[in-house]
Amino acid sequence: MFKRKSMPFFIVLLSFAIILGGCGLLKGGNQEIDPPQSESIIEDESALEESGVETEDKDVSDSKETADQSVMTELYLIDKNGYVVPQTIALPSQQGVAKQALEHLVADGPVTDLLPNGFRAVLPAGTQVDVDIKDGKATVDFSKEFANYNSEDELKILQAVTWTLTQFDSVETVKLQMNGHELKEMPVNKTPISENLTRANGINIDTSSTVDITNSTAMTLYYLGGDDSNYYYVPVTKRVDVKGNDMVSAVVKELVKGPGSSSKLLTEFMPDVALLTEPKIDKKEAKISLNFNENIYGSFDENIVSQSLIDVLVLSLTEQKGIESVEVLVNGKASLVTEDGKELSAPVNRPEKVNRSSL
Repeated sequence: MFKRKSMPFFIVLLSFAIILGGCGLLKGGNQEIDPPQSESIIEDESALEESGVETEDKDVSDSKETADQSVMTELYLIDKNGYVVPQTIALPSQQGVAKQALEHLVADGPVTDLLPNGFRAVLPAGTQVDVDIKDGKATVDFSKEFANYNSEDELKILQAVTWTLTQFDSVETVKLQMNGHELKEMPVNKTPISENLTRANGINIDTSSTVDITNSTAMTLYYLGGDDSNYYYVPVTKRVDVKGNDMVSAVVKELVKGPGSSSKLLTEFMPDVALLTEPKIDKKEAKISLNFNENIYGSFDENIVSQSLIDVLVLSLTEQKGIESVEVLVNGKASLVTEDGKELSAPVNRPEKVNRSSL
C-alpha cells in the first residue's frame, strides 16, 4: 500500500526533533536518519548498556542533574493493529536497565502513563521479572502471572522480550524461565522456545508470500505504521528469494514491492523505483552506495526525496551484517534534499534508537 504525498504526514513528521539528536546532526561525517515522533535528547549509553548499570555522578553539586537524568530505552509494545513496535521512551536512570525495560512491558505497570496513543504493554498484569546477564546471555525469570496472557499474544511476547533485551550491547541471546524453571515451550499455545532466543527469530513475521523456505532468506524490513497524525516505523520479517546472494538489491526490491495489501502498513516507494547500477559496498567503512533512477522522487520535484523513504531504507539495510551507513545517489549524483530542505550530501547512519516518543 502506498502513502500518497497529499497526506499531511510530512508536515507532522518533520516538526519533531529527530532520532539521536535531530535533523542535521553529524556523527563521524555521516548524517543520521530522522524517524518520526522524536525528542532531541541525546544520551551516551555505551557504558551503561555494556554493564547493565548506571554509574553515579561523583560531583555532589550535580546531584539534582543526576536525579533528572533519564535513559532512552526501546520498549517493544503492541500497536492497535497488533504489530510489535519499538517505542523509545525516557525511563528513570537506575541500576539494572535490562530489568527496568522488561518491567515497562507489564500491563498496568510503570509504563501505563508513558504509553503512546494506540499502544499497549505485552506482558500480563502482575508479572514480576528478574534478569541475570552473563557472557552475553540474559536469563529472564518470570513469576507465575506470566502465564495469564491471551493466546494471540504468545509470539508477540517472545518477540517483544527478545528485541527489548537485545538492544543492550551486553545481551546477545535470551533464555526464559518461570518460577525458576526453564521454559522450553510457552505456557498457553505451547510454542517451542529456543534456549538462545535472538533477533534472528524474527519479528512481525509475514507469511503472506509463498516462497521455498529452503531456498529463501529471512530479512527484516521497515514500513510505516500508524495514521496521518502519528506515523512510526514497524519492523517486519519476511522470507525472500535472494538472487546471487545480493542481499542489498533484495532489500531494495522488497521495499519497492511494499507490504502486503492487507497489512495496514504503508510504503513511500513507488513501484517504478529501481537501481540503475549494482550496489557498491565499502567494507572498510561499512557503507553501501545505491544509485537510483529519478522515480525515487515520487511526486516531489527533482532532487527532492521523502525523509521517511530514506529512513526505512536505512533502517532496513542496516539490519544486514556489515552495513552501518547508506549513501543515496540519483543518476550517479548525491545532490539530494529532503522535503524540508535538509541536504543528504553524506552517508546516513542507522540511529541507536527507533521511534522516540514525544511524551
